[in-house]
This record gives sequence, structure tokens and C-alpha cells, in this order.
Amino acid sequence: MSFDYRKEVISPAELLSTYSLTEQERLAKAERDQEIKDVFMEKSDKFIVIIGPCSADNEDSVCDYINRLAKVQEKVKDKLILIPRIYTNKPRTTGEGYKGIAHQPDPEKKPDLQEGLIAMRKIHLRAIKETGLTAADEMLYPENWPYVEDILSYVAVGARSVENQQHRLTISGIDCPAGMKNPTSGDLSVMLNSCVAAQASHTFLYRAYEVKTTGNPLAHCILRGAVNKHGQAITNYHYEDLIHLLEMYNERELTYPAAIIDANHANSNKLYFEQPRIVKEILHSRSVNPDISKLVKGVMIESYIEPGNQKVSEHTYGKSITDACLGWAESEKLIYAIADHI
Repeated sequence: MSFDYRKEVISPAELLSTYSLTEQERLAKAERDQEIKDVFMEKSDKFIVIIGPCSADNEDSVCDYINRLAKVQEKVKDKLILIPRIYTNKPRTTGEGYKGIAHQPDPEKKPDLQEGLIAMRKIHLRAIKETGLTAADEMLYPENWPYVEDILSYVAVGARSVENQQHRLTISGIDCPAGMKNPTSGDLSVMLNSCVAAQASHTFLYRAYEVKTTGNPLAHCILRGAVNKHGQAITNYHYEDLIHLLEMYNERELTYPAAIIDANHANSNKLYFEQPRIVKEILHSRSVNPDISKLVKGVMIESYIEPGNQKVSEHTYGKSITDACLGWAESEKLIYAIADHI
């Protein structure tokens, strides 16, 4: 019943120095960051599509996927901003099993946090170098933020983390849009309270320092559905749900009210093939109500090269080893359908 301090891992400064962006990549990222921020700040009417694997489990297949995505981005750039999901930290409901590349660089080997931090940074840098697309990642461990703060363009706080004070305070100090998911219970007030906290300035203890943050005005909501006491999925992407969220936003003094709608998880009851239908309903809701159109800035889609999912031991290239994902062919078709509706 104690901590075993096994070894000291590489510091953020060391990792960023060893694996760094080029000056050209920094400038390109700054331009892309501003384009994304402009959507949330209501300076752009482009639609955001955060899309990619449930978990970034393999560098080669994830970068293969993002290279495909980059070609599509070029075709839809006038209407859509595609943000690849490179989720290097994978939360598990029970805490058992594969925890993501930042924890286990090789899913079939024991955890190695030092190598995991390196693998986490390398996969993001490779995607930027090959495609120019900066990515979204989930903030599962707030103390890991300094290892990726210069390479991410979007951060999500998951349903099991959104009530945690350390997550809320850390988000208040980051300089990119941050989506706060509704908790698994579905209580939207918890999600909105997280946005209130994340948009405020705070003084707190972080990585052995007393720090003060400025607040993040681009903290916003992500609707991902919920689960009731019987374990049944409850959706929250319908027209009435979006109106309800809008009303709750209007009761609070939040900067830049915004929502991203997660088409998988409890909204699809983890039936990955339902995602296109769900996205199309969201687009319809935006088309019939200008207030919803203004509120809903984008969607989140779980997608990989091969549809479905598999066990870690099966080794099908480009197929999820965590939640089931939409395959590439259907994903590409869906992106074009979204562009046609914007």
C-alpha cells in the first residue's frame, strides 16, 4: 500500500529540445491555430470536423490515416477544418487494459512511461511534418500538458475527467480551444460549470510550482451522450437537446458559447456505423435554426482505416484496438457530405 518511485522520466524541456518543431512548422501551426480559433470566436463560418482513431495506437497506421485526411482537407478547405484525433492517452472505464501509446508504446508489452512520452511527441511531430495538420488530443493527465503544449491545436477533457478540479484549472492556462465533455451521468450543468471554471483565472499548485493562469475563453461544451442508472445509453444530439443547451448557455456569462457534438460514444450507443446518420441529423438541426447553427461549431467522429475494432493480438493494420471506428471509405464519403451541407 505505497508508491514505488521507479525512475525519473525525461523533463518537458528535454523532450521539446530533442523533438522539436522547425521554424517553418511553428509558423504554419500558428496560422492554422488562428484559423481554428476564428471559428470559436465567430470570425469564421467554417465547420470543424475532429476525426480520427479512438486511440492513436500505432504511429505508421495513424500517420497513414492522417495523410489520407490531408488530401481530403485540401478539397474541402473552403468549408471545413479537419482536425485529426491523435489521442495518445486512452482512458479505460475500469482502469484495466491498454491505456494508450503514452503509457504503452507497444500495446503488447508492459508500460514504459519514458518511452511513452517520446512516442507521444514523435507521432504528433510526424503527422505535422508529413501533412501540416496539427491535431487534437485528450487531456487525461494534466501534468502531461507541458510535453505537448506547442504541438496541439485542440484539447478535449473526457466525460470521466470533466468534474476533476485539476483538469479544469489546467485548461484555464492553455492557449487553444478546449472541449469539456458532459459527464457520463449526462448532467449538462456539470459540463457548463467546467467551462465557467476553465474560462476563469486561477492560482494553484502545478508540477511543484505555484502558478497563475489567465483563463481560457475558448473552453466550450462537447455533447457525447450519457448513460442512465441501468447502463442504457441516452443521446443528447437531437434538436431539442441543442435548444436546451443553448438556453443553459444563455443563463451563464460565458465567452464564445460553442458546442462540438460527438457522434460516437453514448450518442451512438457505441454503434460506430450510426455516426453518419447522427452527423446528418446535426447538420439538419443547424440548417433549420440559425441559433443552433451559431452554437454548433463542429462534430467529433471516431474513424480509422478499417471499420470496427479488434483485440490487441489480432494485428489488422489500421483497425482500432479500443472503441470501434468508422472505416476510411465511409469516413471520406461523410466528410464530403458534410461539406455539401455547409
